[in-house]
Amino acid sequence: MTKSVRGRSTVPMIRSGGTMEAISQEQLDALAEQRAFADLSAWRKVRLYGEDAAQWLHDLVTTDVLSIRPGHTRRSLLLSPTGRIRADFTVARDETSWLLLQVPDQPDHVGLLLGPYILSSDVLLEDATTSALLFAVLDDAAGRVGLPGLEPSVTGPGMDVIVRDGKPARRVEDMLVKKQLTEVGAAALDVRRIRLGIAKMGTDFPADALPSEAGLEDTIDRTKGCFLGQESVAKVRNLGHPGSVLRHLHTDVRLGADARLTSADGAPGGVVTSVAPDANGGTFLLARVPWETRADALIADEQTLLTDVDGPS
Repeated sequence: MTKSVRGRSTVPMIRSGGTMEAISQEQLDALAEQRAFADLSAWRKVRLYGEDAAQWLHDLVTTDVLSIRPGHTRRSLLLSPTGRIRADFTVARDETSWLLLQVPDQPDHVGLLLGPYILSSDVLLEDATTSALLFAVLDDAAGRVGLPGLEPSVTGPGMDVIVRDGKPARRVEDMLVKKQLTEVGAAALDVRRIRLGIAKMGTDFPADALPSEAGLEDTIDRTKGCFLGQESVAKVRNLGHPGSVLRHLHTDVRLGADARLTSADGAPGGVVTSVAPDANGGTFLLARVPWETRADALIADEQTLLTDVDGPS
């Protein structure tokens, strides 16, 4: 269903919590044509300095920090000693320092969580949230910018440009517009996120989920010597399984966030956590499903067959 907001054609989206948000067709077109960027300056940004910074961070978080090359990024987690997620963030490396980039609506600031572990290490954490701006240039639009950036973007395919606040930073935004890129907002980014199957803390999984429940085992480097929560992660992997998993699904009809999922034999099939329209009248969704139905055919509202976008977990 479409409607008009201030004279523009829009596509409504049901987000987590049942709130309807209208997205302009202009933004959806920009995403489809890969000429979109987003201002993510509200994201938390923590800079790490010091001789011990790389090894110190490597020993605490789940990803292989030491192999990240300048100009590149990698998604990572900070876990509790029992292997549950405390923070979901991106580790980035520029020419002078390491950066931690985190969505601002997560309950705990990654810099504050890491601070107590510094002890005698030569590590300095600097909160750069208000002193730097962050622009995500999405998908193939990154090739049109002509600026140094960090790849991939915190939003997925594309790159991020981080600049100090002030006039030079605003010139970057002006330049992106002059390159005929269109700025998109949070709702359009959420549509893209769901279409890509990128899980979000607080929406698709709770802050204390296991990585395997959140579909984030690929953020864990299995060759590392140690990281916080490593033993608990290994026990789940080797001796058991999570109670539920996330599946990235698609159907050719429109579905809402309240769609009821069942397996083919009528058993409960899980809970829809995120929905987004595709470009042809269908729906992409993320759903949290019981372990027992992780590979089962699922049906929505007793009539609509769902298919896995990338195959069942």
